[in-house]
Amino acid sequence: MKRFLPPFKKHPTVSVLRLQGTIAASSRRGMLNDAALGGMIERAFRKGKPRAVALILNSPGGSPAQSSLIASRIRRLADEKDIPVYAFVEDVAASGGYWLATAADEIYVDATSIVGSIGVISAGFGFQDLIARHGIERRVHTSGTSKSKLDPFQPEKPEDLASLAKWQDQLHQTFIEQVKSRRGDKLSDDPDLFTGEIWIGANAVEQGLVDGIAHLEPKMKELFGDDVRLRRYGVQRSLFQRLSGSMFGAMMHEVEERAQWARYGL
Repeated sequence: MKRFLPPFKKHPTVSVLRLQGTIAASSRRGMLNDAALGGMIERAFRKGKPRAVALILNSPGGSPAQSSLIASRIRRLADEKDIPVYAFVEDVAASGGYWLATAADEIYVDATSIVGSIGVISAGFGFQDLIARHGIERRVHTSGTSKSKLDPFQPEKPEDLASLAKWQDQLHQTFIEQVKSRRGDKLSDDPDLFTGEIWIGANAVEQGLVDGIAHLEPKMKELFGDDVRLRRYGVQRSLFQRLSGSMFGAMMHEVEERAQWARYGL
């Protein structure tokens, strides 16, 4: 005798990726980079046939290369699996953080979120006077005239600054092309759009940098129904990575992290 079971209702699922922290090619805890996030991103797109992937973003930026690698991985999988991507900004998605946001098909923010800062920054210190006061002589020997550009232990040279400006302009243009390719006609014609300026909430919507003000769960229910399930993914780290991250480099990491966030008053 056959058994008749009631049909099993499968709830729509959305994979949720939290991308929080500065972006850098570093193994330190809290840093966002393609090596650390790659496995998590792949699982989010491939496990359980999700209806969409949602990105929760909270990043002041960092490495252009890592920003590009992470965003490219997300777009490759989205196109391959034909899965839409939605980004939700918390405190800030600026500079490289906004680059990550452009991997999404639609970007949403809180009314207080900070986005933009489409530009390139380089910061450092000069120690030439410090070592001179202590009677320390800097000795550098190179086989090429360009091998010791921007040496922090030597005075700045006009030709080095000119090279730096050229490099930054190349990176800036790549960033602009990424934003234009992803946001297209949504962007305003404001001349300040690509100057490194930032916008908050509704102003970011007006500029076309984001699509609206909305939060993750209500928006996903609006799009996929009240029974939508959110499957959250996080970075998996080994026991050694967890222990070493807590014992070594904590102080310097905290200083670097705070400096990045402080640029946006956070």
